[in-house]
Amino acid sequence: MSLVADSRHADRLIASPNFNVRRGVDAPDLLILHYTGMETADDAVERLTAAGSDVSCHYLVFEDGRIAQMVAEAERAWHAGVASWGGASDINSRSIGVEIVNSGHDYGYPDFPGIQIESVTALCKDICVRHALKAQHVLAHSDVAPGRKRDPGEKFPWGRLAEEGVGHWVAPEAAGVAAGPGPGDSGPEVSALKAALADYGYGVDRDDVFDAATFDVVVAFQRHFRPERVDGIADRSTVTTLQRLLAALTPVG
Repeated sequence: MSLVADSRHADRLIASPNFNVRRGVDAPDLLILHYTGMETADDAVERLTAAGSDVSCHYLVFEDGRIAQMVAEAERAWHAGVASWGGASDINSRSIGVEIVNSGHDYGYPDFPGIQIESVTALCKDICVRHALKAQHVLAHSDVAPGRKRDPGEKFPWGRLAEEGVGHWVAPEAAGVAAGPGPGDSGPEVSALKAALADYGYGVDRDDVFDAATFDVVVAFQRHFRPERVDGIADRSTVTTLQRLLAALTPVG
């Protein structure tokens, strides 16, 4: 079957052979945003369409705002890799993946052009409306794969998307003194932190040890929700922002 655009915002089709059938779900309930992390857009297209690369996405948004659909939304694209959210591990089956052309941290990590963000916002809004996605289910690749992935990173303007009704966002508490639980710490304060992160959806154990995995999750949280300082320390700013987000979650039901 030939590829047909699902979103009215897709202005071209660049079919990828890298997809299969969604497993165990009737429809996607997550939207995952990535950056391509390659030197050029051409490099990204080549990899996302190469048979045997085991990588693909549903949509690719270029720097100039053009949007290409690469895999039908009904299919399972291969964009998330080893990942988890809310206790589920097959994120590819649950999600729609949007790749945003940006060379990423390994190649200078440039700012996202305004026209590109406008297109990302319009596309995401369309996807969220058509699939009735909850605001808190619009996530970064780094949220579902902390420690392994950094994209789309701390420069991505989540607040700007939220102003247009895309994603879950609260005004982050200003970063003050960088003091709070960190690697090697343990006790009730760490236990409460990890419980809150797990309640939000992050894949973190509910114990009282601030281990390497906890550090990675705190870094991922900061990249998305408190990008002023990404240091992995659960300071007052980080914890307060997390508590505000939990308080603002969409009720179940």
